[in-house]
Amino acid sequence: MRAFITSLYAFALSLGGPGLFTIAALDSSFVSLPQVNDLLVVLMVTEHKAWMPYYALMATLGSVVGCSILYTIANKGGEALLRRRLSSGRLDRALALYRRYGVLALMVPALLPPPAPFKLFVLGAGLAGVPPVKFVLGVAVARGLRYLILGTLAVYYGDAAIELMKTHGPVVGLSMAGLIVAAAVAWFVWRRRTAHA
Repeated sequence: MRAFITSLYAFALSLGGPGLFTIAALDSSFVSLPQVNDLLVVLMVTEHKAWMPYYALMATLGSVVGCSILYTIANKGGEALLRRRLSSGRLDRALALYRRYGVLALMVPALLPPPAPFKLFVLGAGLAGVPPVKFVLGVAVARGLRYLILGTLAVYYGDAAIELMKTHGPVVGLSMAGLIVAAAVAWFVWRRRTAHA
């Protein structure tokens, strides 16, 4: 497995942005490559700091494409397959979160580092019938924010950003998720107040 991961790194680094896009699409669809994409973003930005927005964009677009594949499968009648592969309890809990929180139930896990069950929420979005535009925007905003933050860390801290991810990855992920939740709550409160005004 380690040799496979090493060859993926070499492949992505040799292609730059398109390699990052490919790995992100694979990781977000059928192949699980925990933290490979995050590390690639940091490595590439460390080498070419001025290209940080480009690398963040390529990782985001790849993630959106990969997630859209899973979403489409679930949305087009994959419930029976999913219930055979996943425990009903986990799937039902994900669907309940969508009914209660909408696309926010997708955005928070999209920000979190592994082992957050992000793909479960992608599949749940397809089963719950989240509108495609909302789904794509939710994934793009959350993943884009995640990769921009990682890229910014790489610009300012260079190689130390990789160590920071390894040692404090969950804390960084939870902090980003907390910011999204706080922003969403503030937005809902503001919308309610303006609606009643």
